[in-house]
Amino acid sequence: MSSALKTATDIPRGKLESAHSTAGQLDCTVVPTLTAEQEAKLWRKIDLRVIPITCLMFFFTFADRAAVGFAAINGLLTQLDLTGNKFNMILVSPTSDDVMWVADSVGIPLNSFMNLSFSHSVCSRSQQSEPSSLFYTLRRVPTHETRWLPGMLIVWGFLITFTGFVKTYHQLLAMRVCLGAVEAGLYPGISYYLTLWYPKFKLQYRFAMFAGTTSLAGSALSGFLGFAVGGLNGVGGLETWSWIFILDGIGTMLAGIAAVFLMADHPSTVKFLTDGERLHVMEQIGSGAAPENNEHGAVQQIWATLTDWQVWALSVVMFSMVAPSFALTYFLPTIVHDFGYSTAVTQLLTMPLSVLSIAFLLVVAYYSDTIHLRSPFIFAGQFITLVGFIINITNAPSGVKYFGLALCLAGNTSGTVGVVSWLANNLGGSYKRATALAVQITIGHVGGAIASIIFRSQDAPRYTYGIRLEIIFLSVGLSIIPMTVLAYKRINAARDREELLQQQQGEKALHEDGGGGKRIGDRALSFRYTL
Repeated sequence: MSSALKTATDIPRGKLESAHSTAGQLDCTVVPTLTAEQEAKLWRKIDLRVIPITCLMFFFTFADRAAVGFAAINGLLTQLDLTGNKFNMILVSPTSDDVMWVADSVGIPLNSFMNLSFSHSVCSRSQQSEPSSLFYTLRRVPTHETRWLPGMLIVWGFLITFTGFVKTYHQLLAMRVCLGAVEAGLYPGISYYLTLWYPKFKLQYRFAMFAGTTSLAGSALSGFLGFAVGGLNGVGGLETWSWIFILDGIGTMLAGIAAVFLMADHPSTVKFLTDGERLHVMEQIGSGAAPENNEHGAVQQIWATLTDWQVWALSVVMFSMVAPSFALTYFLPTIVHDFGYSTAVTQLLTMPLSVLSIAFLLVVAYYSDTIHLRSPFIFAGQFITLVGFIINITNAPSGVKYFGLALCLAGNTSGTVGVVSWLANNLGGSYKRATALAVQITIGHVGGAIASIIFRSQDAPRYTYGIRLEIIFLSVGLSIIPMTVLAYKRINAARDREELLQQQQGEKALHEDGGGGKRIGDRALSFRYTL
């Protein structure tokens, strides 16, 4: 049977003999062979179904963060009397709420794991499509992530829309807290969703495509929106900043409704792929990945995540990147405006920075996937960001500082995507991967919360206090990256020696650890960490 099966196009949909077990699971003993042209066509087909909707979702969720910055220079500060540190509190409330939501979920009783939802059949193993954050992993109510994520986006858009109608500081603060609660699982959710669709060395470029929308949303959309709706000032008794939130919120709700119908399910179940194509995709995702850790339940895998050194090391690196990222998102319009430009010119000047950062991000992600390396590109992104902040702490002319901001955005965007991909590549087990991404992004959001309060109004126009702290954060991240690479190299080398020794002794590779337990997931002898 397998010798007759050459390509996915040879297999009529629903006619693949013996390709499914009696339980309806795909039989991985029959995997089609594709030519390079057929495989490229297959991944393009998947990209067209998976990437646009995830980009659209994340585009609008991140646009809100940027909208706050543009609303600040379009009347928000004056109308709501956001003096002193009130504006910083507005910024920190969503990020701190993200952290509290994920952290509080740890306290859910362990028997709630029995309510985990939607089991998918995956190539000779039963892999669950767990929801994509720590909150998802621990939540009590079973639901499908392709419905849960769009649902959160719709609620998110509803709250953004009504933010445009607030009249006091406390009303605005309450809305931001609610927004943070709804948004908590979106980034880790979308990140984990992509790991279900792409093998490890096709992943970062796809991360880049959806994460690149943050830069586009950060400056291009919100900057243009702030510029375009200037003519609506006073319409309906609302100032320009209100219309920025209202239009942003309506767009977000429409995106969420579209996502309900357009998000594709797991690759083993979707209808737009043939049976042969589904088999090929699942085989590619499993190739080079850690052996699945399904013999251990959710509790054991989550505990393994929380005690894994690499999760915390790369979470600290994430922290060092997200702090500058949030600072640039929230305060870029203010920083550029303080160069002496008008509000309209400021909003237009932020757009080229976004275009440059997206181009750099895609180039870096492409080569990182091509040569199967993560750390050199992450380190380079960190270093470029560091140089940009150093330029902006000097007395350089505004044109030079503008160039420094371009370096900050380009380096930071590429580095942040890289470190998420790096951790995802080096984890085995569905629960562990989902939980680790949630932990990493949660720690990153701690950096975002700090960034929200260190760029103080009294430090304008140079913001030396905030920039100095960002330089410290970046330096810490830069120091951890080579130490992590060294640790990975030592582990890989030890496994190489152990496998070689077993081969020389003519023994079957053992799968026992020092304690007599099975070595599975990323601790398996056959697994090698991506550097």
